[in-house]
Amino acid sequence: MFSKSPGPIGIFDSGYGGLTILHGIRQLLPQYDFLYLGDNARAPYGPRSFEVVCEFTRQAVIKLFEMGCHLVILGCNTASAKALRTIQQNDLPRLDPDRRVLGIIRPTAEVIGSLTENRHVGVLATEGTIKSESYNLEIRKLWPDIEVSGVACPFWVPLVEYNEADSPGADYFVKKRIDELMRKDPAIDAVILGCTHYPLLMPKILKYIPKGVRIIPQGEYVAGSLQQYLERHPLLEQKCSRGATVHYLTTENPEKFKEQAQIFLHEPVEVENVVLG
Repeated sequence: MFSKSPGPIGIFDSGYGGLTILHGIRQLLPQYDFLYLGDNARAPYGPRSFEVVCEFTRQAVIKLFEMGCHLVILGCNTASAKALRTIQQNDLPRLDPDRRVLGIIRPTAEVIGSLTENRHVGVLATEGTIKSESYNLEIRKLWPDIEVSGVACPFWVPLVEYNEADSPGADYFVKKRIDELMRKDPAIDAVILGCTHYPLLMPKILKYIPKGVRIIPQGEYVAGSLQQYLERHPLLEQKCSRGATVHYLTTENPEKFKEQAQIFLHEPVEVENVVLG
């Protein structure tokens, strides 16, 4: 059904935030080919049901497999929270048991134990990721002594995508959610940015986060985890082509994607339109 030849590493996101994950991975592993797919026409995934997110994510994974990817990273916290396990357990054995789909919540959970002294951690994320409690569950499995508190930040993604991250209006929404999180647990000393858009709000986040609280964006930790994963799985690594290229696909208007991608990558991109489902 799918090509057996080496192909690019696929990175999927519902929107543009996964570009921060792609950037982190390319910084560490520039030798590989990458294929980025944004389901921008149906974003955001955060408020959608588990069933809908699963179906949309499954369609994207199949598309990336059809385009030659043997490994797909769900560069989206909502898809990782709501769809990853179902795809790994139910779909991969049927589609192709030799292909792999990985998420971005586990890599962050793996390192958090070394990044908190108080053992109190906060998560700022979309409504879907917070409701799923995926960070709580993953962290508890690995670090049962860590207390996790989360707050949903529904307006943060639009602030980034409408290029308002630096505007005075962003201050209100960023401060409001950080204050809410710190009221929940004043002992928090590390905060995970559990949405790939949020690093673009970093100047505002650093402005309002209490002194001494560490901010943890995901890009570098996902990249390090992927590097280790490929080292542990040499047969899969050999199926990842090495041409140092990156191609972009979107379900939206390609011109719109180009404009938005500039906000995240600060470089021009070429993008094609694809249809899912």
